[in-house]
Amino acid sequence: MNAPAATSDIALDILDAAATEAAVPALAEILRDCVTNGASVGFMGWNTAADYERFWRDVAAGVAGGQIVLFTARNADGIVGTAQLHLVGKPNQPHRAEIAKVLVHSRARRQGIGEALMRRAEAVAREKGRDLLVLDTDENGTARRLYSRLGWTEVGTIPRYALMPDGAACGSTFFYKDLRPA
Repeated sequence: MNAPAATSDIALDILDAAATEAAVPALAEILRDCVTNGASVGFMGWNTAADYERFWRDVAAGVAGGQIVLFTARNADGIVGTAQLHLVGKPNQPHRAEIAKVLVHSRARRQGIGEALMRRAEAVAREKGRDLLVLDTDENGTARRLYSRLGWTEVGTIPRYALMPDGAACGSTFFYKDLRPA
């Protein structure tokens, strides 16, 4: 397996609500590209640009409300990747957060962008007092290798948890990472 290329030409940013709104077209394009390329990320092949834009506007509302931290990766072409840190707001879970929608445009893959986004999300989670992270991913997706390499613990797979963009059943594999010092 080839190691990802260096990410020195990639800038990672945390967007506020206004910047998220401004980035909706670029974020919607990344989501469209991922769905078109078969990623099970909550959307179907028949979803439209309006659906993707509506999703990102909802994310902007979550950013404005303090429930979501939105990360982007940008290169000379613009925004090419994104990830979300959802801060769990339940009174009995102030220590927990969820990673969601780690997406990299197909033209920018294999450059270490997903890893850089994940490491930045973990660092911000620690800064915000969150020391237990969870996520789920397509049971057959390449992201499983990334999460394992980054020290995440695979819990198991729920069969038929979601659908692929073409309608085929897809299991979801769940992971967690304990960020407390060893």
